[in-house]
Amino acid sequence: MARDTGPQCKQCRREGQKLFLKGERCLTDKCGVERRSYPPGEHGRGRQKQSEYRVQLREKQKARRYYGVLERQFRGYYQKASRQTGITGENLLRLLECRLDNVLVRLGFAASRRQARQLIRHGHWTVNGRRVDIPSYQVRPGEVIAITADSPAAQVVRNATELTGQIPAWLQADHESLTAKVLRTPERREVAAPVQEQLIVELYSK
Repeated sequence: MARDTGPQCKQCRREGQKLFLKGERCLTDKCGVERRSYPPGEHGRGRQKQSEYRVQLREKQKARRYYGVLERQFRGYYQKASRQTGITGENLLRLLECRLDNVLVRLGFAASRRQARQLIRHGHWTVNGRRVDIPSYQVRPGEVIAITADSPAAQVVRNATELTGQIPAWLQADHESLTAKVLRTPERREVAAPVQEQLIVELYSK
């Protein structure tokens, strides 16, 4: 499975804002954006030309890094979104939001998407009673997500629930039994990603 193993704090610094890639660490003073609020690299503090293409590219990179998706996979999501009815940008965010690894983060069952992917790949989660080990699995309305019986990762998941804020209205979670249900697909106003999807559509439309 291809995955990004690069420094995560540098990714947040490059985008100029917290993308919460490291879970609890992002809430402390050790956060890279808090310590060095300028882009990484030799020319990080220099003046940078803000062209139209640069703004669009940065928005696409921000979305890709926020959801932990590689370039080829992200382009595939865009192509799928463009073939669906409705607004392409909203379709794209909806596809990314419905990834199983992202859903676990939204439910509070994982502190970060990287942790969620690890838990999924190691077979700690089931969907409708069937074990799923694919982080990009697209959840559907009505599906029930649950931790496997006697999972050794249960305590790790319970620790992550302590960091949980508000759970989106399109999801329902039970932190006691570590189960959840997908009520419906998310609407754009319910997507908390710090992304302007229209800029991504403009970039790919060139």
